[in-house]
Amino acid sequence: MGLCARLNFDKAHSKVFSLASRHPFNQTVLGSSYFRMTVAMTEQKQELSLSSEHVDEMPVKAEEAISNGLGMTGEQYDANEKSLVRKLDFTLLPMVWLLYFFNYLDRNNIAQARLSSFEQDLGLKGNQFNVAVSILNVGYMLMQLPSNMLLTRTRPSMYIPAWTALWSIVSAATAGAGTYTHLIVIRFFLGIAEAPFFPGAMFLLSCWYPRKELALRTAILYSGVLLATAFSGLIAAGVLSGLEGARGMAGWQWLFILEGAGSFVAAIVAFFVLPDFPGQKTGAMKWLLSDDEQKVAVERINRDRVSLPDADHGVFAGLMMAVKDLRTWVFVIMLTANHSAYGFNSFFPTIVKGFKLGNTTLTLILTAPPYLIATATAFATAWSSDRRKNRGYHIAIPQAVACIGFIISVATLNNAARYATAFLYICGCFSSNAMVFSWASSTLNQTPEKRACATAIINLLSQLGNIWSPYFFPASDGPRYIKANLLMMAFSALSVATCVFMRFSLQKANKKLRESGDGINLFTL
Repeated sequence: MGLCARLNFDKAHSKVFSLASRHPFNQTVLGSSYFRMTVAMTEQKQELSLSSEHVDEMPVKAEEAISNGLGMTGEQYDANEKSLVRKLDFTLLPMVWLLYFFNYLDRNNIAQARLSSFEQDLGLKGNQFNVAVSILNVGYMLMQLPSNMLLTRTRPSMYIPAWTALWSIVSAATAGAGTYTHLIVIRFFLGIAEAPFFPGAMFLLSCWYPRKELALRTAILYSGVLLATAFSGLIAAGVLSGLEGARGMAGWQWLFILEGAGSFVAAIVAFFVLPDFPGQKTGAMKWLLSDDEQKVAVERINRDRVSLPDADHGVFAGLMMAVKDLRTWVFVIMLTANHSAYGFNSFFPTIVKGFKLGNTTLTLILTAPPYLIATATAFATAWSSDRRKNRGYHIAIPQAVACIGFIISVATLNNAARYATAFLYICGCFSSNAMVFSWASSTLNQTPEKRACATAIINLLSQLGNIWSPYFFPASDGPRYIKANLLMMAFSALSVATCVFMRFSLQKANKKLRESGDGINLFTL
């Protein structure tokens, strides 16, 4: 949130307001574009109240609103805020959700294409399909840093749709691939083109929604991944069965073209719907918000800022603090284990095909239910985590459930039972993944620079799980993929172990803090 304030509130000559906390905001902490952006990204992943300090927001009273130069009473402020949030919820939120839906749809449609003549037409052999899945994450990692550096110096209403249009074109170009080399090049550049979206969307949401509103909106956005995976099978079932051979093209070619075209249309719409930053009458804000709503948008984010009084350390100091903190590396292991545990994601249609429950169309349809249930489970887990102010158990328990699912999948030969266990490991893996960042950002927040550096380290290094997990599934191991299930089970168990270790570590730290007489638990368990 602090970066948004610096980008926009200074332009609006807005005063710096403090929260009802013992820690005022120190504006000198934001020295690097990249790390400033990451601070803003991590704020949205924290719980409804600041877990590290339990800071309560100070309501805006009538006399405060007037004295702060807003020129409106408290009642008028509340009415404008309500109208503002409603407008954001009906424009910004559904727009970024739709773009995230297509972001994952275009990334993962290769999994559905594999069930048609995709591998035969491109002459793929051995583990070449696995390499094609993995290489996207290499491009994704390489582009994250430069994109994050550019993000804070651009207009989101143009930056995000431009990258969306680019990845749409690259994804659709997969239909023209004729060789393995073509496929690898396209997938690599698809990773580059898709990398800017997620941090950009998170950053934009954190600029418009304060912490008390952001948890639910983040959960809604994340549901785009699960629903994209669920509906990708249903979409592919219709395309592969209905357009095979149309105009001389294979069904998988139509799949890439149509889904790429859909995301391109969404990109055009986003140019008109996405806003820029609060206080800027550009993007959708030219026609969406009144002048009073603009003032409220700036004011409420300005009031939501919080930092520590000693948070004027440089970026290098923050980096050293993050690197030297053992907990940073525990979170790296935790998130890498989570990513490795859901290595099945790009191979799930192939896994379901191995169950021999029906033809290709039925197979694709059967890929949807586990992800639909996982969407509901993820919402329930996030709600429970926020309600109980707990992260560790809400990561460890779902991963333990996933571990059980992998074990049963290895132990049984009954195909119907193996399909049923897919509900366990899909729900378990996806329910826990979103909360790792939230726990990390609220734990490694001694200074914003440390939090930013730690989050960058965790985010980048955890992508290794997405790079190596496709190699768990060599074609020769199908259809049971026993080795893959055992490896994913091991990584789920590793995730549980790191959660237990982190929880005991934080309990010990909290005990010392209580004994010191501070009286505040600095860490969420």
